[in-house]
Amino acid sequence: MSYYVISSENLTVTINDQGAEIVKIHGITKNIDYLWDGNPAVWPKTSPVLFPVIGGLKENSYTYNGKKYNMNRHGFCRESKFVVTEQTKSVITFTLESNEYTLSQYPFVFRFSVKHEIKDNQLFVSYIVENKDTKPMLFSVGAHPGFNVPVHPTSSFEDYYLLFSSAENTGRYPINGEGLIENTPTPLLENTDRLLLTRDLFSNDALVFKTLQSTSISLLSNTSEYGLKYTFHGFPYMGIWQPKDAPFVCIEPWCGLGDTVGSSYAIEEKEGINELTVGETFVRSWDVEFF
Repeated sequence: MSYYVISSENLTVTINDQGAEIVKIHGITKNIDYLWDGNPAVWPKTSPVLFPVIGGLKENSYTYNGKKYNMNRHGFCRESKFVVTEQTKSVITFTLESNEYTLSQYPFVFRFSVKHEIKDNQLFVSYIVENKDTKPMLFSVGAHPGFNVPVHPTSSFEDYYLLFSSAENTGRYPINGEGLIENTPTPLLENTDRLLLTRDLFSNDALVFKTLQSTSISLLSNTSEYGLKYTFHGFPYMGIWQPKDAPFVCIEPWCGLGDTVGSSYAIEEKEGINELTVGETFVRSWDVEFF
């Protein structure tokens, strides 16, 4: 694996060509690392790209046109080596094309690119999915960055909260012991735009939302000026997750969902699946402002 760095006067971002995964986001002027460091004793990832599925599949498998395929949680993108197809001081694009390995578990010919760009104290990331097949392509794509909490060591985890750009009135969809999403939500956000971070908030796995109205979520503190604003458009689902007692929180905009308890296995019937016609391109972007 190889690491690449893009930068501005205020920010440096390091990306691994394995999985096109961001591994470090460093605020230069504030001398702050905003991204989790990937300590394998807690969670060995930092910001995996989720493609062509999100979350878990029932029994790690699905069917397409009646044929069974096996695929691990969040898809094969995380373990695949990408090729750099564009690079300047502040911009870099990584590309993965379908190959023998991907076709063995995902029967679609594709070109998938992840573009990273820095402007001042903001990072912009775009997912570009191209259907190179002779049939419609079915897929999901999403982000999974883990941001350090506390952002600055002078504050504590419990000082932080998530501020939604809109008042929300929605429940979370629980995840069962097999990693499948339940059909009925449980109450969580009731006419509020903020969610206090507590250690027991994630005791039953990730918070999964299907009906958020917000297009941004800010990580803010009651005792510190340091934080971030995460903006996303065109991602209909959201996951928020933390391993037990970990010093970070993942904010995960998704175009797709893990399998539900009632999944039929058929990817054609999978909730939230995206269909891309032959020769067409699908683009979704998110950005983070660091302060």
